[in-house]
Amino acid sequence: MFTFANDQFARGKERSYVAALELRVEKLERRLAFARLRKASVNLHEPDDLSTQYDRKDSLAKIRAAIHRKAARRREDSDINSLVSDFGFMSVDATSRDFEVDVSNLTFGRFVLAASTNEMTPEPAEKSLPPRQEALTMVQYYMANIFSVVPAFSETKLLTVLDDLYQQDDRVIQDSDYWLIYLVLAIGYAAQSREREDSYYLSAVDFVGRALPCADGALGPGSITQVQSLILLTQYSMLDPVHFDSWYLIGFACRAVIDMGLHQDPIQSQITDAAALDTRRRIFYCVYSLDRAISMTHARAFSFTDDSINVAYPNSSGQRNAGRDSVAQGLVAGPQDADPALFLFEFRRKQSHWYQILFQSEPKPLHDAASFIWQMCLDMREWNESLATTLSAPIRDLFDLDLRYSYVYCLAPSARAPNITPYTRALIFEHAIAYVSAIHGVVHHPTPSHTAYYTYHDVLKLYFMATQLVTVLNDGADALLSGVLPQAPLTRPGAAPPPPLPRPRNPNEDKVSQSLRCLQQVVETLKKYGERWENALPLKDNFEIMSRELWSWLKARKQMIEQRPHHSPQQQQHQQHQSPQQQQQQHFQAQQQHQSPQPPQQFQAQHQHQSPHQQQQQRFQAQQQYQSPQQQQQQHFQAQQATQAMAHGNAMQQMPGVLPPGAPGGQQYRWA
Repeated sequence: MFTFANDQFARGKERSYVAALELRVEKLERRLAFARLRKASVNLHEPDDLSTQYDRKDSLAKIRAAIHRKAARRREDSDINSLVSDFGFMSVDATSRDFEVDVSNLTFGRFVLAASTNEMTPEPAEKSLPPRQEALTMVQYYMANIFSVVPAFSETKLLTVLDDLYQQDDRVIQDSDYWLIYLVLAIGYAAQSREREDSYYLSAVDFVGRALPCADGALGPGSITQVQSLILLTQYSMLDPVHFDSWYLIGFACRAVIDMGLHQDPIQSQITDAAALDTRRRIFYCVYSLDRAISMTHARAFSFTDDSINVAYPNSSGQRNAGRDSVAQGLVAGPQDADPALFLFEFRRKQSHWYQILFQSEPKPLHDAASFIWQMCLDMREWNESLATTLSAPIRDLFDLDLRYSYVYCLAPSARAPNITPYTRALIFEHAIAYVSAIHGVVHHPTPSHTAYYTYHDVLKLYFMATQLVTVLNDGADALLSGVLPQAPLTRPGAAPPPPLPRPRNPNEDKVSQSLRCLQQVVETLKKYGERWENALPLKDNFEIMSRELWSWLKARKQMIEQRPHHSPQQQQHQQHQSPQQQQQQHFQAQQQHQSPQPPQQFQAQHQHQSPHQQQQQRFQAQQQYQSPQQQQQQHFQAQQATQAMAHGNAMQQMPGVLPPGAPGGQQYRWA
């Protein structure tokens, strides 16, 4: 179902990965031998030295030599492309014996690293372990902020490995155990980094460099450990996009989950160990949660649909483990009363539902798009109201940001819901301003260890929210900045009501000042992110260009407001008791007396409502400014494939040169 090999070969006779490579090598060797024979025969009829027949300054000789070099490069490129294209027709099975060390030198671990590595990590500078207390601090940070929402392994297991690592004896530690502790420490350091090349980041890269030699043992096919190891590397890649690509890594993790059947609960008669079943479910939902989050951020398709899975939620996130006293009593904060991971799993299911319908289905408008969107917003709002009061403040702030991001994502125009009302614009406006204000506070928090799991993907989320804010201001600035609440649209009987407008954090601040402050905070936050991730800088520059005219227009409008006579408290109280219709009428009269500047026509034409997939294209164009010609050429090839796929209703960029594109017009996935 997930490979093209099954379509071309009989069952049991699929072409293996190693056999395909061997055939390709033999083909290239034959072509190389033929080329050598041809060259030898040509040399019999031509002088051995071109200089005997041509002068060194002869332009004809130079042109001929250049033609030969160009032809050789073309043949080499053709051979490489032909070799790489064969990857898509091979059965890449995460449980296949083709990837075992005793069968082939090309193991599954090396295959994963080759496909997902952007830049090679440097050799570890340190061989010794950090002080035990420092390592425990990193583990505690990981458990409190990251493990609490992605519980991919047992807490007891982690503490046991940590204890074994610091014992001065002959205990045998497996490669998967080294991978576990090194990646946890790397994630803990990277999550607290705030600048490129700071001590936290250098320590994180150092521990990743120590873990990579253990990839063959940790990523060995056919075991739960393989999925856990892929989850850890995916988590790190979200913090270090310079070295690893999270899109490819989560694709490998999803493939491993599917190949091992974790996407389906076993039948009741096969369940013998309730704890093992709970672990199995936790691991699946960790992969599911990461896949949904990464795919939505990059505006790409999921690895598998919700229709293909049948897995109940786990009973716990794995924090409630016994037998920890003998390992390291009191070293890590005890379990919380609430399970943040379970709440996050539920939220990812809700996100996945509307994302598949709005962005992964046939691009034709829904029959009643407004009712569908109101229902999705209601489901997410009810989820938010069901959150436990015992959640920690950083986790709750993280959930609140994700909720506002999902609101705007769902409300934004799409092919299935192209129409937008003034009330929808007001919702996007308020949630975008609240999101930017909150993430600005998180990024500028004086203590990084007191924040939750924020990654490079939050840069892309911020850029998306900021561009949506600019777009709604362009479409309806007068209505949004007037302070008059728009009337909620009518709904059919029995349908979900429109979501209420969020309360502003500072009710005394006018909408023009809020907009100016928000635009300034976007630039400041992207600049702060740029100190940590260089890819954030082109997004900042692009946003400044995009919002420059809007900023000038808002500044002019604010100056006009400040020049108006101020109302007395009695007049302000009288206005508060007026109906919305009276306020709107007075606002119209005031506009006639004090004509406000209009948004520039050029700005209106350039920045109409964009879908999340168009936002992805904008990010691609902005990041090109900071890329080498080789990187630009590679991303241009990827963009061409994405454009062809989107012409058939698919927003996913295919894995270029590695996996074959799916059938046009339908849903496509990483693994066909």
